[in-house]
Amino acid sequence: MVEVLMVTDKIKGIIFDLDGTLIDSLADIATAANAVLEQFGFAVHPIQDYRIFVGDGVNVLMERIVPGQELTDEFKMKFLLAWKKEYSKQWNVQTLPYDGILDLVNELKKGDYRLGVLSNKPQEFTQACVAEFFESDLMKPVWGLCEDRPKKPDPKGALEMASEWGLAPEEILYVGDTSTDMQTAVNAGMWPLGVSWGFRSKDELLAHGARSIIDQPMDLMKIVS
Repeated sequence: MVEVLMVTDKIKGIIFDLDGTLIDSLADIATAANAVLEQFGFAVHPIQDYRIFVGDGVNVLMERIVPGQELTDEFKMKFLLAWKKEYSKQWNVQTLPYDGILDLVNELKKGDYRLGVLSNKPQEFTQACVAEFFESDLMKPVWGLCEDRPKKPDPKGALEMASEWGLAPEEILYVGDTSTDMQTAVNAGMWPLGVSWGFRSKDELLAHGARSIIDQPMDLMKIVS
């Protein structure tokens, strides 16, 4: 584990990424995407390859998995609608919180930290996943990608969450598993904390601003308590 930076006297809120951080959703995302690729006559990808494909929203996922052709607006719309249809049938088939995540969230709530979720997953699926796997009101707000909020690493969503909580950015720990998450934290002036159990490597996290990386969910408690 990378050396932990002690920030106890500062942290009052924690923003979590969703996929690859709180929940292991890779198989369901990949299965839905591969089903759509087959519908359009394209080759499918191994599930593990989706570790690199995901993290930047459905439109970028589409660009990464559709081979060598220019994606017209019409094609993108058809693909997006097809993916949403497939994922709506698939999103909770194999997806589960990572081991130790539920214990961590419950422990943090006892400490009276503000907890929220900020994801590049579409809003409806982000909220469905959190409602499915976590007790109500443990984390609020829960924000996914929508027309009114630019996708990460734009810091707007993170800063809006800080404002809603009445906290300064430097009082917030931002927890994620990709370079996009670390860049979001840096752009927002928050503490970037990487997790090693997600979809990307420690090297990627460190290269994009992670100030520390944890290997188990409960390791986060060493930072804030």
